[in-house]
Amino acid sequence: MGYNKNTLITALIEKGVKIPNPSSVEISDDVNINLISSEDVTIHSGCKIFGKKTLIMPGVILGSRSPVTIKNCQLGKKVELKGGYFEGSTFLDSANMGDGAEVREGCLLEEEANGAHTVGLKQTIIFPFVTLGSIINFCDILMAGGTSRTNHSEVGSSYIHFNYTPNQDKATASLIGDVAYGVMLNQAPIFLGGQGGLVGPSRIGYKTVIAAGVIYRGNCPQGHKLLMGNNPQKEDMDFSPGVYWRVKSRVINCIEYIANIIALRQWYLIVRSKFYQGSDIEKLLYEGALEKLELIFNERIKRLKQLANKMEKSIELYKQVIGSKVSNELINQKRELIENIQKIENCFNECLKYSGDEKKRVGFLKDLDDIYKKTGKDYIDVIQNLNEYSRKAGTSWLLSIVENTRNTIFKYLPSFI
Repeated sequence: MGYNKNTLITALIEKGVKIPNPSSVEISDDVNINLISSEDVTIHSGCKIFGKKTLIMPGVILGSRSPVTIKNCQLGKKVELKGGYFEGSTFLDSANMGDGAEVREGCLLEEEANGAHTVGLKQTIIFPFVTLGSIINFCDILMAGGTSRTNHSEVGSSYIHFNYTPNQDKATASLIGDVAYGVMLNQAPIFLGGQGGLVGPSRIGYKTVIAAGVIYRGNCPQGHKLLMGNNPQKEDMDFSPGVYWRVKSRVINCIEYIANIIALRQWYLIVRSKFYQGSDIEKLLYEGALEKLELIFNERIKRLKQLANKMEKSIELYKQVIGSKVSNELINQKRELIENIQKIENCFNECLKYSGDEKKRVGFLKDLDDIYKKTGKDYIDVIQNLNEYSRKAGTSWLLSIVENTRNTIFKYLPSFI
């Protein structure tokens, strides 16, 4: 067949992995082939596999349309990556991505999350069923909503999440949906219309539609809106690099995002972990997902600190530009942020340890365990078989984590309340 009998590729073929054109496939020496399943795994022509953390579970298909490169990714059962580059990310069962994708470090795509061709992701969390159209840039974002592959949140083609500012900071992560309600897999979908964009950081609630072609620059956490983006066109104005004319909304949205990541981490530690108690490979998939949440948490703290460290200079520049008409409220907000940022970071790390209201947590977990015993270990089935009372209890438990984080941080930012 034209391949070296001493290669890792040979070993994979001999254990049952389908590699139709082995001479075109590259597998680095640091890949542990014991972490690549032999059950219905297909690796098509031109694929490259790197990294000691790479995990491939049964039913995975790589490169059905064009070559795929993966590096230190964990792929759950029946994941399909049709073409592109994937690094340092975790894909849970039946997630899939189309041709030409670039998924960089820190992404977590949950069950049946999917994207069409030419999708760019980084530090992105996509909940079950969420669908991304074609030619999308969707970095630094969490998106939830929907109940199935036929009733799902969707991002229209040619959509951009704008996550980098003219002042060169990335404290811009956006919440599309949330964690406490989103994990219950019973929320109305969110639709972001094609040929549009969202300027981060933003918060968008369930049952929201942003019309096609709209660049949305606000927040709509309450949801249930059709957002047309009818802001009046403003005249050109002077631009003063380094000046932040407002920081309140940005900082609040950053705090809310981090609080949701903390809640999602507890969900994984306490709930998701129950579904990965079988083989060692299943546990590694779970650990890969948990690692991504920790990466995202650290990234968001880093970006918030970078923003805070610009506030002293911003105050100086602001005074120079505005003269005697300065807003003392804005200056106070900037000072609180820079003077307390280390305490804020410490508090975020302390909040990681809080597992939520005990009474609410225990009650929810009892109901969850009852459903688990009746329906088996399929995560989607268990969650969607919870009754309304149990879902509300679970949501209330997770909201207690978000609220604890929020209240803890705002003690150091009183002018932001």
